[in-house]
Amino acid sequence: MATEQRPFHLVVFGASGFTGQFVTEEVAREQADPERSSQLPWAVAGRCRERLQRVLERAATKLGRPTLLSEVGIIICDITNPASLDEMAKQATIVLNCVGPYRFYGEPVVKACIENGTSCVDICGEPQFLELMKWKYHEKAAEKGVYIIGSSGFDSIPADLGVIYTRNKMNGTLTAVESFLTIQTGPEGLCIHDGTWKSAIYSLGDQSNLRKLRHASNLKPLPIVGPKLKRRWPISFCRELNVYSIPFLGSDVSVVKRTQRYLHENFEESPVQYAAYITVGGITSVIKLMFAGLFFLFFVRFGIGRQLLIKFPWLFSFGYFSKQGPTQKQIDASSFTLTFFGQGYSQGVSTDKNKPNIRICTQVKGPEAGYVATPIAMVQAAMTLLNDVSDLPKAGGVFTPGAAFSKTKLIDRLNKHGIEFSVISSSEV
Repeated sequence: MATEQRPFHLVVFGASGFTGQFVTEEVAREQADPERSSQLPWAVAGRCRERLQRVLERAATKLGRPTLLSEVGIIICDITNPASLDEMAKQATIVLNCVGPYRFYGEPVVKACIENGTSCVDICGEPQFLELMKWKYHEKAAEKGVYIIGSSGFDSIPADLGVIYTRNKMNGTLTAVESFLTIQTGPEGLCIHDGTWKSAIYSLGDQSNLRKLRHASNLKPLPIVGPKLKRRWPISFCRELNVYSIPFLGSDVSVVKRTQRYLHENFEESPVQYAAYITVGGITSVIKLMFAGLFFLFFVRFGIGRQLLIKFPWLFSFGYFSKQGPTQKQIDASSFTLTFFGQGYSQGVSTDKNKPNIRICTQVKGPEAGYVATPIAMVQAAMTLLNDVSDLPKAGGVFTPGAAFSKTKLIDRLNKHGIEFSVISSSEV
């Protein structure tokens, strides 16, 4: 990827936002990596110079880098000012877009990046935005030779790359995978910033437009290889993990399905069926989440209900979301485990009439999901775009992480930075 004409390899847009400040710290760590063989010129971008400077000052103090402020560029731009977005894009090889909800603020950044020959990585977990950008801009991005990679945070790199990792580790044909997300917390519990809450509200409140978009795309159904993967009940018991689970309502299923379509259509790989769940512990947690879920699904259907959900996130999420976000203690004590249970066929066994005869269990484990693992995933996705050019799709375009990075060393990079992929078990049935 050509970097010599641009003053900055990376620009963090929205660096003064809640998640943006953590991404800024992660880029600073990457810049100082002792294994780095070349310089990494980068900048932060946003509306207010003073706030951007404060973010850099906090990062400098936290990382023990007193000269950081003088090493990082500052670009002033505003999502409502297209000319300023163009100026930002012209100075970057890759923009790391941290400004959400993306359904309101994402498209101008994508447009500016494509028009100015700049690649873009975001951490969006909103299926409608992700699929709309693919539908509207894939061909334009390909013409410019730039890469627009959505969902490159906790939503949905662990799931998307985890399915690919599971497929690569199976000695045969992987046909179906179920994943179970478990969040581990410390004594102060779990808290998520309300920016994620808002994105979920708008996304689930607009399902009708997502259905219309998918209908207009007129895509052929992917072939089902082996038995059809059955959906679990809204509350089900996972015997393998000895916990109850509910469907995971993030972008993972949408993203994985798009990746599987890309790999099937471009490399004739056998598509993998996928379902995603989140574990909720024992029966007390199940009852609590049932009430929270019913409240949420009822209120999200109406305009006034969505306003109440947005105004009082702590109340309606039973304390899981807040306008302040997690404390540093909560972040430090939290981690995630994403467990994959896959089934398929050994080499030489027909998938037409036989039952699957191989089972495999893999895991992706990492630190706190939203503000540690997400910045790591986003920054390593950007570093992969910079360094693994020959292993990317030959033309540019709008891609899922799995479609863009399935042939690259991204999984190796993530392993080195604390997001670990491993095989737990594999056996013939």
